[in-house]
Amino acid sequence: MSDKKKKAKRTSIGGQAVLEGVMMRGPSSAATAVRDQDGIIRIESERFVPAAKKSLFFRLPIVRGIISFFVSLFGGVKNLMRSAAVYGDGEPTKFEKWLSEKLKVSVMGVVSVISVLLGLALAIFLFIWLPQFVRGLIEKWSGIDFNVHVWAKNFIEGGIKLLVFIGYILFCSLVKDVKRTFMYHGAEHKTITCFEKGLPLTVQNAKKCRRVHDRCGTTFIVFVMVISIILFAVFESILSVNGIYLDKIVRVLCKIAMLPLVAGLSYELLKALSKTNFWLFYPLKVPGLLLQLLTTKEPDDKMLEVAIAAFKEVEKLEADINYPTKKFVVSEKSGVVVENVYKRLIDKGIEERAEAEWIVSLIGKISRDKVYSDIVLSPKKIDKINEITEMRLTGRPLWYCIGNADFMGYTVNVDERVLIPRPETEILAEKAIEVSDGKKVLDLCTGSGAIAIAIKKEKPAADVFATDISESAISLAKENAENNGAEIKFSVGDLFGDLTEKFDVIVSNPPYIKSGDIKDLQTEVKDFEPIVALDGGEDGLSFYRRICSESVKYLNKGGILLLECGFDQAKDIIKLLKDFSSVNIIKDYEGIDRIVKAEL
Repeated sequence: MSDKKKKAKRTSIGGQAVLEGVMMRGPSSAATAVRDQDGIIRIESERFVPAAKKSLFFRLPIVRGIISFFVSLFGGVKNLMRSAAVYGDGEPTKFEKWLSEKLKVSVMGVVSVISVLLGLALAIFLFIWLPQFVRGLIEKWSGIDFNVHVWAKNFIEGGIKLLVFIGYILFCSLVKDVKRTFMYHGAEHKTITCFEKGLPLTVQNAKKCRRVHDRCGTTFIVFVMVISIILFAVFESILSVNGIYLDKIVRVLCKIAMLPLVAGLSYELLKALSKTNFWLFYPLKVPGLLLQLLTTKEPDDKMLEVAIAAFKEVEKLEADINYPTKKFVVSEKSGVVVENVYKRLIDKGIEERAEAEWIVSLIGKISRDKVYSDIVLSPKKIDKINEITEMRLTGRPLWYCIGNADFMGYTVNVDERVLIPRPETEILAEKAIEVSDGKKVLDLCTGSGAIAIAIKKEKPAADVFATDISESAISLAKENAENNGAEIKFSVGDLFGDLTEKFDVIVSNPPYIKSGDIKDLQTEVKDFEPIVALDGGEDGLSFYRRICSESVKYLNKGGILLLECGFDQAKDIIKLLKDFSSVNIIKDYEGIDRIVKAEL
């Protein structure tokens, strides 16, 4: 179907350009899309109850325009502030900290109100007081008493307003950030026009659309200036007939007082003209459309992507009442992020502050002792932290969520194929390293390959072998060995499998949990870690019986066997080592019998 045949559509969705983004607003929802410094499009959305639904009074002509004016005024500043929070570094000033901590008030709310008040003050100065002041100078210079010529007085002031407005826009466009905002303004118009033309919302389609639009705020401002001239001229004419003339200050105050009415009338005119393309009304549109050529610039493709993202988000919100709203991910101090993560973990019954610290430390790439500092984390890093936290909330072990774990200073990848290396297993590896220099070493039930890797890295002269019954575990162990630059001979087999070599050292951390106890383990262990690496049989000693009896023919004379064991298992294991001449028990960091060392 050709573009000409596409069915034109009207939409009540309007928009506003913000810092590096666009806000789109529908009848009952709004969405702001901003591209952050990492190039990611961030979206924040909200739902609201339209004023028209709150009261019949708010649906009255002019009244609805007044309400829309103030909503746009305060909402526009708020959107600009939020977009700045996304694109900026998120670091609050000392004044913002003081407001939050001492006065217990919303910084965003206070700054928004102050910004609106300052904006109104500037507007009153530039568009009410200054034109009146300049007209006074002209009056003195020409000797004409414009109090007698009320309409001439107001039209002269109106002309000055228009010149000030154009000059203000041209001056602002020299600022880089403002120029880019004007480009986003163009992107907003092109996106809405693309939709109204009935074209699919794509960058290529939007590029072909014009960057001016009948419902633009620039046209609204033109109407405000024109209607204020006419309305106040009528007002002063009525007063002059009765011999009443206003002084300068009273004129300014009267114009301010009439501003809501002017805004309401301008809104109704803008709304009416946007619904028709009848040629007779086109002259009324032209001034605003021409000024839009100054307040909009041609956007690039990435800007159009942002505008389209905002528009589509509003479409989804308006179409589905259950569609969720979103919040911007903004830069935050690492300490704040830790507390947020910890709170989410606690809410799910995971009372492990250390885990929150590890998540922020590893993803934020800062040492764990500095996670409570003022280091600011980018939205991209916070995204990853939130992603890891969400995974952890499902019960998945932290190190599976992270994807790797540290073992004796070496990084090993871990997932559901292998057990996560425990701190006490480092004791086993340390004892093996002590006796492995230049020796032939076998790591039984290698899992992730952590023990074998540590031995090879610490004792490069050692000839290291590793086996596991799980092919998937061996696959991951090989990957870890390669990543750590450790040359290890891997094989798949049930303990010794098809091995024919003899070794000087055999080390193993075999499955040692009693079959009946597995159901009582933590969710993180029983539901995620491989059962084959946990289940040690009815009494937890099944693998120890086999290792103790079979290792004799795989160890050289004087060879050493090192076994990690569970709580209260060491003494039972010693009874199985009848063929070994020397047996010792080594305790872990908590004083529990953890390692059995035997010499053949």
